[in-house]
Amino acid sequence: MPAIAQSPNIGEPLDPLPREFADLMRPEIPGLIKEIGMEVQRTYPVYAHLFNGPHSDAIRQGVEQALAAFVERVAVPGATSALRDELLRKFGRVEAYEGRDLGCLQGAYRLGARIALRRAKSIGRTYNLSPTLILAFADALFAYVEELEALSREGYVMAQARAVSDVAARRRQLLHLVVAGPPLPRATIAELCEEASWQLPSECTLVALRPPVAELVQAGLDRDVLADLTLPQPHLLIPGPLTPQRRVMLESALAGTHAVVGLTVPPAQAAHSVRWARRVLQLIDEGVVADAPLVRCEEHLTTLWLLSDPALTAHLAARELAPLDELSGTRRERLIETLRVHVSTRAPAEQVGEMLGVHAQTVRYRLRNLDAHFGDRLLDPDHRFALEAALRSLHLNGGKRTD
Repeated sequence: MPAIAQSPNIGEPLDPLPREFADLMRPEIPGLIKEIGMEVQRTYPVYAHLFNGPHSDAIRQGVEQALAAFVERVAVPGATSALRDELLRKFGRVEAYEGRDLGCLQGAYRLGARIALRRAKSIGRTYNLSPTLILAFADALFAYVEELEALSREGYVMAQARAVSDVAARRRQLLHLVVAGPPLPRATIAELCEEASWQLPSECTLVALRPPVAELVQAGLDRDVLADLTLPQPHLLIPGPLTPQRRVMLESALAGTHAVVGLTVPPAQAAHSVRWARRVLQLIDEGVVADAPLVRCEEHLTTLWLLSDPALTAHLAARELAPLDELSGTRRERLIETLRVHVSTRAPAEQVGEMLGVHAQTVRYRLRNLDAHFGDRLLDPDHRFALEAALRSLHLNGGKRTD
């Protein structure tokens, strides 16, 4: 078997693997991401809050980039990935911010490699690949892991060096710990607060920013605002509520960057606040919530609730609207829209007709049809509440059918 160099030089070709092997590996990436995430959390519980907290998307993106870049290196020897490199360095910075050595992270990388190797052996049996090829794959894979470790070590060392003399680094570490989710490491936070000359407030307001963030944002923030604008999902922590003075400061500092203001919560609930704010950003991208330079979560709580579990609300809508399942598409849609306006407004037929742009008599005819299909369900408080929630969620989703 041809030898593979052991140096973790970035961009080193993964010879002697045949480039066609990449075509067999690509379909395995989504399953590997899920399996690696589960096994890493089981083996290293310290990472559970990262995989399930506000940085979960960035963590999964880093795993995906690491796997995809390896496959691309097989297909195109010498290929590099700037995004992968930066995400791996950020993994190292997170370890430094949370006060761990690199042992856990290195162990997680090697665990991921073992899982990938196990999958490669399965592919080998399926396609009757030679043992020599699988051994070459193993050598290349673990050389690649050394490359990942080297990138994370760069980020780790840079974060450590900066934290020695940089109060801003202490504050970024504080922000990271607060938004990582409960339980808060009170002793560590108290120590960092003293070193960073910052007082933990009884309440705080999290703000999710839409990247990329303008360079001027940091300079325009009040001194006591914690910020990390280098993350894939940048965010701020404002001590206390968003007062009129704080709002003026924030709007001035944003410099064209759009943002969503989360709810004002105790620090122990900061992870929820930033999660809700990021969800509103996502709903803006989906066209559900109207875009604006500064959007407030508190104005969209019902929308957040109704769309918090799309699969569950879909089942709820399917159950509550089952009496209309036998109707044709157009007729069903008209009755559903009439029912939504009627249930949510409790308005008379004339007013409902105005909202729908139809004659009041048409509304009365539809309501009689609805009574015939639903019967006493429309009079039952529990069914009526569930029906209104289902109809509102359907409307927010653009009226998509649930079946």
